[in-house]
Amino acid sequence: MDLTSKQRAQLRGLANDIDTIVHVGKDGVGGNLIKQADDALEARELIKGKVLENSPLSPREGAEELAKATRSQVVQVIGTKFVLYRETHSKPREKRIKLVK
Repeated sequence: MDLTSKQRAQLRGLANDIDTIVHVGKDGVGGNLIKQADDALEARELIKGKVLENSPLSPREGAEELAKATRSQVVQVIGTKFVLYRETHSKPREKRIKLVK
């Protein structure tokens, strides 16, 4: 399911208050980074990441590669930071992020 522009706007607003927890470094998107991002997405649904200067990937490439590996969606890429979203199935329905229609 692709996100609508209203859903992206909602998620961007929610992402303003969260900390950056994923860093793409000189190794690019590797197995450990994918596992870390996957676990974080399952626990939080919405994560913020950053592509460091020594990374071989651009911020857009890093976000898209990580999104593909974790079956999530890129919400936004601004500068070196990016936001990923994936609905979780480990939380009860009432505790999940409710997207606008």
